[in-house]
Amino acid sequence: MSEELNIAENTENTEEKLQEPQEVVNSTSENKEFVESEVIVPSEDIKVEETEKLEKSVHAEQRMPVKERSLSKPDESFNWDEIGKDVQIYSETELKHLDDIYSQTFKSIIEQEVVDGTVVAKTPREIVVNIGYKSDGIIPANELRYNPNLKIGEVIEVYVEKQEDATGQLVLSHKKARLLKAWNRVNDAYEKGEIINGYIKSKTKGGLIVDIFGIEAFLPGSQIDVKPIRDYDVFVDKTMDFKIVKINQEFKNVVVSHKALIELELEAQRAEIISGLEKGQILEGVVKNITNYGAFIDLNGVDGLIHITDLAWGRINHPEEVIQLDQKINVVILDFDEEKKRIALGLKQLTPHPWDSLNPDLAVGDKVSGKVVVVADYGAFVEIHPGVEGLLHVSEMSWSQHLRTAHDFLNVGDTVEAVVLTLDREERKMSLGIKQLVPDPWSNIIDKYKIGSKHMAIVRNFTTFGIFVELEEGIDGLIHISDLSWSKKIKHPAEFTKIGDSIEVVILEMDIESRRLSLGHKQLEENPWDVYETLYTFGTIHEGTVVGHNDKGLIVNLQGGVEGFAFNKGLIREDNTTIKMGDTEEFKVIEFSKENKKIVLSHSRIWQDKLEAERERANEDEAKKAKEASKITKHISSTLERSTLGDLDALINLKADLETEENKEKAKKTKKAKKEVEDKFNEDVVEVTEMSVDVSTIEAEKKEEKESKPKKTRTKKAELKEDDMTNEAEGK
Repeated sequence: MSEELNIAENTENTEEKLQEPQEVVNSTSENKEFVESEVIVPSEDIKVEETEKLEKSVHAEQRMPVKERSLSKPDESFNWDEIGKDVQIYSETELKHLDDIYSQTFKSIIEQEVVDGTVVAKTPREIVVNIGYKSDGIIPANELRYNPNLKIGEVIEVYVEKQEDATGQLVLSHKKARLLKAWNRVNDAYEKGEIINGYIKSKTKGGLIVDIFGIEAFLPGSQIDVKPIRDYDVFVDKTMDFKIVKINQEFKNVVVSHKALIELELEAQRAEIISGLEKGQILEGVVKNITNYGAFIDLNGVDGLIHITDLAWGRINHPEEVIQLDQKINVVILDFDEEKKRIALGLKQLTPHPWDSLNPDLAVGDKVSGKVVVVADYGAFVEIHPGVEGLLHVSEMSWSQHLRTAHDFLNVGDTVEAVVLTLDREERKMSLGIKQLVPDPWSNIIDKYKIGSKHMAIVRNFTTFGIFVELEEGIDGLIHISDLSWSKKIKHPAEFTKIGDSIEVVILEMDIESRRLSLGHKQLEENPWDVYETLYTFGTIHEGTVVGHNDKGLIVNLQGGVEGFAFNKGLIREDNTTIKMGDTEEFKVIEFSKENKKIVLSHSRIWQDKLEAERERANEDEAKKAKEASKITKHISSTLERSTLGDLDALINLKADLETEENKEKAKKTKKAKKEVEDKFNEDVVEVTEMSVDVSTIEAEKKEEKESKPKKTRTKKAELKEDDMTNEAEGK
């Protein structure tokens, strides 16, 4: 713009010269000097600043009076015709150079970059910033509210969001510029492990919120100090040094730690302290933290752990029963690991062991009294002296043999009396018993429970093979599942009774050494299978009702309460329907086993056997008829062999013989029956005649084969006789 102003001023000077012709010098040389003094042609080596200085000097000269200028006389060769026309002051090269200098005054703006800008104007709502672009940008005033003393002319960082919005306005953001720059600084500090300074803004769940470079970071409560902090409010509005320990690039989360800086300082101190530790050394410390499993003790910068079992010789439920936070105590070093920086401490070791103060006269068999401190399924621990405990096993709590737990007998805090069963002072172990305080019920078991005697018992437990019952405290017995019922098939004892019920039993067997009783319930009654054996014999038919089922068939309830089983194939009726649950039908006994208490039934066999019997009778009749026919055939054959084929008398005699035989068999029948027999006989005679011919032919062939003789040729006369005989027989 300075060059444009220069050209404009030169034009004004030219007009002034035209208004003052008396002072214009006509000398060509002077006119040339005037032009040279008025026009400034910057070389390529002159910078913008030098150009501005030259322009200022030219302006100063132009403000001088005309008489004082170097143009004392107008040039005589001045061409008045050129007045008012455009004069080419600069050459093309000079104009190009001036254009480059002018273009350098504008910055190259790229979106989504952070640049410096100058505040040129302020309003309560907006701030105008010049970044050297063709237009100024506007920033909301609330983005700079942290700097209420912002003045015009100050340089601030801005983020170029858009070069032009819908209205052609340059869009800038100071907040995003700060965040982007701060995020880059945070990442750089994290990579280099730098120590940064931050301002604690507020408290949050589990820690504090820290402002670092304008970004909110999280300071966990465990990372504030090496000591546990219980009040976070004392750190709010304070400035502290931190170290960035974690960055989540995806969610832009930052975690810082002040404890890490303290640990670096204490590391050398810890190494020095640990190097001077010795087992058995007694030190003073402060209770730093208490947990369920123990307490951490601060040993002048080094932490050690007292396990809950090393706090007291007796049993405690929580360390707070012995020590409190911030309490100063003396501890003994039990063990330490220099590499892992772990120190095991003890407190109870500073006092004598309670077993050393136990009564030396205490012996096995003595009675003691104590307090139950622990109860488990397998037993209970009883403290008979502070720090001295004995184990009371569940098997020593009762003479009973059925399965139970210590919780059924004792509770924590109960005071019990027990007998010392074992005592080992070197191993510091003791076992106790309470059942020994009462007599053993098995000592007189033979007199009280004789074989075959009946008693009442309480159901205590079930197994798949039977029921455990209690006759009295300490005397248990087993009823096997097979001894529950004579007739019912019981799959599980729960089908028969339930726990807590009373049941009458019979003593079957006794094993005193193993303390076992075999009991029975079904033996209270006579064995009904002795009766069933005579009632449900093989092949007998009985009425039954279907009361149960399974995959293979149905359970049938029979007379007397006994149950039988019918397979699926035996449940089909004659009309092809199937017997179902609740149906009452007749069943046939197809299998009976007294030993296995099993009755197998079938309904289908009833009608199947009837059909089979009918078929057998029909077969017998057919066989009988065939036998009679065979007998007649043999008789005819023998008769024909004895007589010639042409002997009519022999045939008549044969017929008489047949009638005689027939009459003998049917003599007692009615006349109607005789007539039916005669008709049938006449039909049979024809068949017999035909059969006799066939038989004679077969016999003749056999005879010819046997004698190897040529077959005889019947004479014409014999054939005629045979035909006459046949015709006569048919006529009769």
